[in-house]
Amino acid sequence: MLDDAFFDYLRGIDCSDVEVYSIPEGSVVFPKVPLMRVEGPVAVVQLLETPFVNLINYASLVTTNAARHRHVAGKSKVLMEFGLRRAQGPDGAISASKYCFMGGFDATSNVLAGHLFGIPLRGTHSHAYVSSYMSLDEIPDRTLRNKDGSKVCMDFVSLVKDWLCKIQAADSLRNVFGDTNQSELAAFASYALAFPSSFLALVDTYDVMRSGIPNFCAVALALHDLGYKASGIRLDSGDLAYLSIETRKVFHAIEKEFNIPGFGKMIITASNDLNEETIDALNKQGHEVDAFGIGTYLVTCYSQAALGCVFKLVEINSRPRIKLSEDVAKVSIPCKKRCFRLYGKEGYPLVDIMIRESEPSPKAGERILCRHPFLESKRAYVVPQHVEELLHCYWPGSSDKPRAELPSLVKIRSRCMQQLEKLRPDHIRRLNPTPYKVSVSAKLYEFIHYLWLNEAPVGELQ
Repeated sequence: MLDDAFFDYLRGIDCSDVEVYSIPEGSVVFPKVPLMRVEGPVAVVQLLETPFVNLINYASLVTTNAARHRHVAGKSKVLMEFGLRRAQGPDGAISASKYCFMGGFDATSNVLAGHLFGIPLRGTHSHAYVSSYMSLDEIPDRTLRNKDGSKVCMDFVSLVKDWLCKIQAADSLRNVFGDTNQSELAAFASYALAFPSSFLALVDTYDVMRSGIPNFCAVALALHDLGYKASGIRLDSGDLAYLSIETRKVFHAIEKEFNIPGFGKMIITASNDLNEETIDALNKQGHEVDAFGIGTYLVTCYSQAALGCVFKLVEINSRPRIKLSEDVAKVSIPCKKRCFRLYGKEGYPLVDIMIRESEPSPKAGERILCRHPFLESKRAYVVPQHVEELLHCYWPGSSDKPRAELPSLVKIRSRCMQQLEKLRPDHIRRLNPTPYKVSVSAKLYEFIHYLWLNEAPVGELQ
């Protein structure tokens, strides 16, 4: 049973004596380099462990996953996060939308996340919307005003039907299109009446090439007559590479047949359980997809379910501490540390180095010995052309230390993209990437092994 005084203590706790240092959000980080350094009374700091690690682990994991998808898709493709229905609960979904945007995605289908964080919204109608229509007779109001407002088309549906007949009779498309699903045509026409400036159709409810594409083109051409430009189509099943290529051929044929400039460049979006591997395969096959909508594999981080960030005590009352293990990877690096990134002549980062707080900072143009924390033979002299300190003070507590700015989400996203571009290509290639070097100074190396020997018990054999 707990004493009432303990709860009184908890009620009076604040973080006025706590200082928090962190690597800026959107930065590329590597194993062993501290993401944060937290200083303060041990009981208070220990209470912060769980919320800090919880907030950092998933955020870093999903941002990394998003950045990997951006890397494999390429800079020119639009990436949309479609993971709301598959995420781990509503809070996980909101976090996923935010950090996918940070990691390089362009938009989300999560309206609440868009409202909360200012993320651009993108989405389409569902298959259920298309199949809910039975015929064109279900569209009661068929009027649509021209984009410039000069006149009103009294029967948009008849205009759509006329264009469908023209497509079916066109010389360049002869024998390509026959009868289409009229309930799908009704759904498309109704959607275009509601959203004439952003008409994007899901075309695989019945048959992509025999129905979805000609029905979309008929509606898009009718919108063009009234001054609007359709956004494009979404493919959610089938052979995405083949279907995107065949769809592009149809768009180009219609542009040429009816002299509609830009119709051949209509946006083609692909979805359907996409991940890094499927996008990479599509790139190798060749495709005409302009945008990818990615959900399940993105927000659930399917290829790696969790990130193993940990919170370790490295110094107390100015006395360094170390956590030992038979698994060297789990041995902590003691001492209150400062961390730096050293850049080479070509502008790429060469190595990250940790030093004791009392050591002088590395300087550009000055040679410094960088050592592997645990392997004696792995060491190298580095003459950096540029030095970047990684940890900045974001919560100074009651001290008078300056507080680093917390940038907007857009600025964090921009930093993330810039950081990835700074990395050497072999560090981020998908197959057998070159490990990035993380090191310690010579003095910190010597102290690690001195403390290790002091703290490890000596065995006795008999």
